[in-house]
Amino acid sequence: MNTKPLLDYISKYITLTDEEEVFFISKLTYRKYLKGQYIVQQGDICDKTSFLISGCSKTFYVDDKGQEHIVLFAIEDWWVSDIGSFITQTPADYNVQCIENTEFIQFSYQDQELLLDKIPKLERLFRKMIEKALVSTQKRIVRGFSLNAKEQYLYFKQHYPTIEQRVPQYMIASYLGITKEFLSKIKSQILLEQ
Repeated sequence: MNTKPLLDYISKYITLTDEEEVFFISKLTYRKYLKGQYIVQQGDICDKTSFLISGCSKTFYVDDKGQEHIVLFAIEDWWVSDIGSFITQTPADYNVQCIENTEFIQFSYQDQELLLDKIPKLERLFRKMIEKALVSTQKRIVRGFSLNAKEQYLYFKQHYPTIEQRVPQYMIASYLGITKEFLSKIKSQILLEQ
């Protein structure tokens, strides 16, 4: 298991001793998922959190009418889970599905609790992860209220250029809360303006 990407990520927030690093690694599992496989499904309890090593996934929910609403894409060096379900150990509101063949380093809820007990400085890491997720969610809500569909697409394109190249247009439209036809019109309009 290649733990270097995860250890590099962690080192941005905390420094583990050699002994702590060995214990931390002992609680990790490596898992490959194929394109289309689910990491967690709506209604199940999310029992693990996953650090994405390679690939791409989407987090979404399906409404009562069967409509899919994408709330997040994840690529390398991102964390993936239904965070609410993971923290509270209650049924998930979201599905997490692989868009590409994807590799993760994962740990369970029970192992996270054990890690926090044995390596208290990991609290800082997990607090920073949750803070980043909260800030990102709040900013997305504000953009949803203050930007029109074209402006939201341009923001997405500017801030996540590699994601746009890796996911189908209908998924980007779902993420933006518009139809794929309307996204096509926006893209055509942008081309005409150039």
